Amino acid sequence: MSRTRRYARSRHAMLAGTALLAAALTACGGGSGSGASGDDGKPGSKKKPDMAISVNLTGDQAKPGEPVKVSVGEGKLALVKVTDGKGGELPGKMSDDGTSWTSERNAAPGTDYKVEAQNTASQSANAQFKTTAADKVNKVTINPGKAAGVVGIAQPVSIVFDNPVKNKAEVEKHLKVTTSNNTEGSWGWFKDYTGNDRVDWRPKEYWKSGTEVKVAMDLNGVDSGQGGGYFVKDYNTEFKIGKDRRLQVDLDAHKLTVTEDGQAVKSIPVSAGTPGGQKASWSGKMVLMSKEGTIRMDSQTVGLGDSYDKMVDYSMRLTWSGMYIHAAPWNTAHFGNANTSSGCVGMSDADAKALFGSAQAGDLIEVTGNGSKGKADIGNGYGEWNLSWDDWKAKSALSTTPQNG
Repeated sequence: MSRTRRYARSRHAMLAGTALLAAALTACGGGSGSGASGDDGKPGSKKKPDMAISVNLTGDQAKPGEPVKVSVGEGKLALVKVTDGKGGELPGKMSDDGTSWTSERNAAPGTDYKVEAQNTASQSANAQFKTTAADKVNKVTINPGKAAGVVGIAQPVSIVFDNPVKNKAEVEKHLKVTTSNNTEGSWGWFKDYTGNDRVDWRPKEYWKSGTEVKVAMDLNGVDSGQGGGYFVKDYNTEFKIGKDRRLQVDLDAHKLTVTEDGQAVKSIPVSAGTPGGQKASWSGKMVLMSKEGTIRMDSQTVGLGDSYDKMVDYSMRLTWSGMYIHAAPWNTAHFGNANTSSGCVGMSDADAKALFGSAQAGDLIEVTGNGSKGKADIGNGYGEWNLSWDDWKAKSALSTTPQNG
């Protein structure tokens, strides 16, 4: 064999070996002509794009006071979790088509948030943002407070705000009363005796004894409106309704009748406010606001000059303006026959002590008869029971539809 033919055979063998190696390498890569495989490993499938989400609040200067909305670029969301720096989680709801999620609560001021999302293909994406701090913070005073325990059948839920509330409807949406027996009631807005905005929740009828009440004020992140600022925390309270006790003061008969569960249990001789002028008693329906015991009563604090300044026992407040039921031993000669006090309902030490021992905040007080100075303003204590149910519902910022608890 010539040298030329041997070279040709050797070159042919080398080329054949190279072709086999190339084929082997191609097979290891997925097969010749099949294209690149995707994440699922199937020939010809395309690589899934990374999951991408968009959040309506971004950066470290995001505006608080609105819900967080998370949207997905492609596909559908399976899970969204939004948490603050303390581990608190914003509850939320998925849209019907699964492409977005919106929180049920607003983003609170001055808070770091982390967004974690997962789609139906088990991909995940994260985001984070921080809201600006509130320029002004609104706070509330709540009655009954958590320490109230048991209260009477006329006790409303009462919330007084430190700053003005322009966005009354928005604030009211975040207030909820839940009761053990689905008591019907409604919120109503008006001015407190202090001049501050106030909203109370009153049942349609007096509470039933034994009713358990819980109040949730999910206000964190809610904007009060111009001049009021943001709320930066939630509030809650709970209480129970005690005995059905009612105190009925008859100005004409000069007596106070105590009824319990519909039965008269005691009749007490009293002397109420002097008819005519500023020393007359208020009339109408009131609520025993608090049992204050022995307190100093100074007539100058209620605009009555130097009429009195003394320590008074067994004092039970009916109005912010200073009407009380209390012991008045200095007025013994007039109990049961004349109204000569400076506006309060006075009685003997023994009767006042017994009444003080049995009465509870929230008991209904109704004053009837001649010689009063009329009904106190609704915010001067708890005067909502002087309104009809329809008139009370009309004070809601949302509607006149009753709210069941």
